[in-house]
Amino acid sequence: MSTEQSTPADGFSYHLTRTLSAPVAKVWQAWTTPEQYARWAYAVAGSVEMDVRPGGAWKATMATPDGEQVPLTGSYLEVVEHRLLVVGMDVPGKSAPAAMTMELDEQDDRHTRIGLHQTCDTAEECAMAEQGSTMLLDSLTAFLA
Repeated sequence: MSTEQSTPADGFSYHLTRTLSAPVAKVWQAWTTPEQYARWAYAVAGSVEMDVRPGGAWKATMATPDGEQVPLTGSYLEVVEHRLLVVGMDVPGKSAPAAMTMELDEQDDRHTRIGLHQTCDTAEECAMAEQGSTMLLDSLTAFLA
């Protein structure tokens, strides 16, 4: 996995990449099917709803390691099947959603390169988002194995 962090004029960002041992269609299904997403993304079973289209809504209740349950909501800002998801997450007190970009690049019929990118307002937000995205990639890698 490679990781890159930068501080552009408009915020703090990270970019994570990893090559997964799965075809692009299988990776896409893991991100866009509620039952599969719940199995690897720390979501409470039955809490995930997805309308995967530009402007479509999503929601999930995430379970933290200490047993807390955190409800999350948002929308899909951009969707290109098997290539790109830009996911907006509603953040209390902010007028615009926090957006995370997930890009897929099929390497061959058994390997997919995934990239996650997000820009945040503060270094602290960026560090927390990067940590969460790293955990998601670790869990996704195990799920697809």
